Amino acid sequence: MARIDLVDLAHSYGGNGTDVESYALKPVTMTWRQGGAYALLGPSGCGKTTLLNLISGILTPSRGKILFDGQDITHLTTQKRNIAQVFQFPVIYDTMTVGQNLAFPLKNRGVPRSEIDKRVAEIARLLDLTQDLDRKATRLTADAKQKISLGRGLVRSDVAAVLFDEPLTVIDPELKWQLRSKLKALHRELDLTMIYVTHDQTEALTFADTVVVMHDGRVVQSGAPADLFEKPAHTFVGYFIGSPGMNIMAAEVRGREARIDGHTLSLSRSYDALPSGARIEIGVRPEFVDVAEPGPGLLAANVERIDDLGRIRFARVRVGDVKFAARVPAGFAPSGSSVGLKFDPSHVHVYADSHLVEGAA
Repeated sequence: MARIDLVDLAHSYGGNGTDVESYALKPVTMTWRQGGAYALLGPSGCGKTTLLNLISGILTPSRGKILFDGQDITHLTTQKRNIAQVFQFPVIYDTMTVGQNLAFPLKNRGVPRSEIDKRVAEIARLLDLTQDLDRKATRLTADAKQKISLGRGLVRSDVAAVLFDEPLTVIDPELKWQLRSKLKALHRELDLTMIYVTHDQTEALTFADTVVVMHDGRVVQSGAPADLFEKPAHTFVGYFIGSPGMNIMAAEVRGREARIDGHTLSLSRSYDALPSGARIEIGVRPEFVDVAEPGPGLLAANVERIDDLGRIRFARVRVGDVKFAARVPAGFAPSGSSVGLKFDPSHVHVYADSHLVEGAA
């Protein structure tokens, strides 16, 4: 187990060029605590797998350092970093039994047989594989094979970190939820540093204590799932996390007011020192905007459709040329296509060039 420090870490597949904007991973400096559960979240091509491969040693960074518990391991081989890695597709030996597969990483390192048996039994119990220990792996289902692969990554108690590269891709949706819950329980019980790469926000938010959101090779925000939802530091975070994502609209902001499409919206904080020449936008999640009958003081919108998700309904509306999502209160049915939008000022955020502006109380 280890604390991991990334110090000005960056990588370019084209060599050590000086144009940082062309890097697959732009410079990042951050610390991941020992025993933490982290998720690297973002769309394809955002740099999350590049970052994982730098930590594992598959890639050597173009600049910067990686420290495990203060020791510089930037140029050490993967084998010398003392990590375990679980990949997208199961990596197991079909000719071995489940128990032999789980034992293999320990046997390879000369661990005494008694310790191997004890650790294999513990991991098998945690993954519900005890009844399958004597079965050949070749005839098991894909999800069972991936559980074995997870077990092989977790069986060593001395690893600095366990890295997961989209490990649930081949698993059926129903089983994904079970395995995510199982991984979370395993993390609590084994106290290992775990880093989980995914493009699926549900996987990231249900697994990790800290989610690292990446976009265009940059870390745009790192924090607890609740922080990312309630206070996105970047418009991309607001848009990417949540279903539907955050509404983003251009606005004129002065003091405690924002003007949108000729309508004045009250804000809970004051914005008197916004950067000159910056693109100013407001962001508000659909959960904090209600549709209502048109009326004075409400932003006018036109309903395009209503999505009924069972526990909640969202109206898809249009404000001028901008698409918007808003909550439909229980029992409310619009009398026509025209509606008004009621905002909760405490959940309206202001952004300058896509970055959150705090404002003054």
